[in-house]
Formats: sequence, structure tokens, C-alpha cells
Amino acid sequence: MALTAIAVVCCCAAGVEASPSADAPVATDRASNGDDDVWVVSTRRLPDINCVPTNVTFGVERLTADATCSRWIQSDLPSLLDDPQRPLMIFIHGNRYDSADAKSQGVLLARRLTACHPKAPATRTVIFSWPSSREGHLLQDSRAKYERSMTEGRYLAWLLGQMDPGRPVAVVAYSYGGLIALEALDHVVGAERSGRSNLQPWLDRPARLHLVLVASAVRQDALAPRGEYRKVLRCVDRLTLLNNTRDNALRFFEFVDPDLGTEALGREHMPSRWMPPEIEFIQVDAAPIVGKSHRFPPYLDSPSLRKRMASGALDGLTND
Repeated sequence: MALTAIAVVCCCAAGVEASPSADAPVATDRASNGDDDVWVVSTRRLPDINCVPTNVTFGVERLTADATCSRWIQSDLPSLLDDPQRPLMIFIHGNRYDSADAKSQGVLLARRLTACHPKAPATRTVIFSWPSSREGHLLQDSRAKYERSMTEGRYLAWLLGQMDPGRPVAVVAYSYGGLIALEALDHVVGAERSGRSNLQPWLDRPARLHLVLVASAVRQDALAPRGEYRKVLRCVDRLTLLNNTRDNALRFFEFVDPDLGTEALGREHMPSRWMPPEIEFIQVDAAPIVGKSHRFPPYLDSPSLRKRMASGALDGLTND
């Protein structure tokens, strides 16, 4: 089957540390002081779909602090999207994350990237939490999760379609999260070109979009001049690739489908000539730092790599 190799190795490597209870206080690498503006948009209880929906009821939570710790409380999408000029940073995790993993990793990402840019305008972080918990046999699970990434792209497309064109957005996507991000942008572009009127426009919008792909599990030529996702570049102002040429999981990407004939974008550098001149483009090989690991935490643990993520996502996102 097409995805067997990449799915197997990615779901083994893409997990994070042992999960805390979903109701436990949020783990931190600094004291919680109420400054966190972190939310969760969850699709974990939503069904598979084959097109961008007309309406979605996400599970929405926000992080709130009391005198002793931070906890998650229920909220709603209008509250998340209030203040339409406030920049958003969307984190899309990879496979084999349960809900607690996604929250913990997203909070850590928000805090560490914000710490790299303490004077940047306040940014709201949104953790896009999708049903990627490990389930059943490894091969079956990996195939199912790859297919689910297509559904997640449609749900994310609808969410992006609710955002004011004047709101700056940064997307940090890891592993399968990169596939979800590209699928979503592909759908919003397609919807706009087809005249769909119930989604906000993403072509030539006034606010910026910064896209950071970390160890992305998508085909290497996805953004080539004739690539499958080329048209999404019409939405992007800055593209940052954190690749790993020694990634022990992504090295099997060529076996995803015998007809692909390509490596993973997250393991192979993309020729800079493929990028339109108006797009800011940076790519970094993380192999000397993370070695063969496909896991996300080593990227966050490295001061230089998280600074790359922070600059790719947040530098110049607003005009302030």
C-alpha cells in the first residue's frame, strides 16, 4: 500500500515524551504567570470528510492561569478569533500525539519561541489538535493517519477561511503537520478561485503568512514549478524549512508509493530557484544538531533551531 514505509517509521519517531493526564497542570520550563495566550482547536471527535465543510463545531479550549498553575478551560471559536488584528501562530503536530502531548508540546513551543522574541507583538498560539493517537497495528495505524491528514487539511482550510484577511498568521507544522498545512492552503486557494463566498480570501490578502515546516512528511517536489502544492505559494510571504538530511524516519519516504519517485521534503533540500523572488525563503539542515532523530523535541531543545523557528514564524509578521 502506498504509505506503508513512511507511515511506519514516522509514527514510531514522531511521538513525544510520556503523556501527562489531560487534566493535569501544564508542565512548564518557566513559572506560569498568566501571560500565556494559548488555545486548542480540536478535531479529535470529528468524522472523516471529503470536502471543505460549510460549518464545523471544533472543540475549543484556552489555557488559563490561577495562583498555582495553568489549566485548560472550554471556550469557543468566536472568542478565539476576537481581536482580528492580533497575530496567530498555529502549531500542527505530527502522528502519534494524544491530546495531552499536543497541548504540552504546543505550550512549550509558544513559550520558547516567544522567549526568543520578547519584544515582538503579543501573539496568540493555536494548537491544531487532530486524532493522531496511536491505535492498533502499526501498519494499519500509519495508513489511517496519512489518510486522516487529508481530512485534517479540509478542517484546517475551513478554520483559515474564518480569519480576517488583516490578521497576520504564522504556521509551524511538524512532520504530517506539514502535509495538513499544505492541503489546507491548497483548499482555500481552490475555494477562492472557484468563487466560494463563505470563506475569507487568502490570495493577495493584506496581512502576512509565514510558513515553517519542520521535518515535513511531504514529497520533495511539492512546491516545484509543476508541484502538487505550487499554488499555495500565492498565499505565502515567508517559507522556512528545517530539514534533516539524516532523518532516520523520512529516509523511507521513497517507499510511500512506487510511483512517487521522490524523497521527503523534510529530508532533502529544495532548490532555491523554485521559489518565486517575492517569497522570503530559508532552509536549514538540522542534521548536525538533531542527528538521525525525527522527533520534534530536539528541534525545540536546540537554541539555534528554535531561534530559526522563531525568526521564521514571528520576525516581521506584523508591521509593528
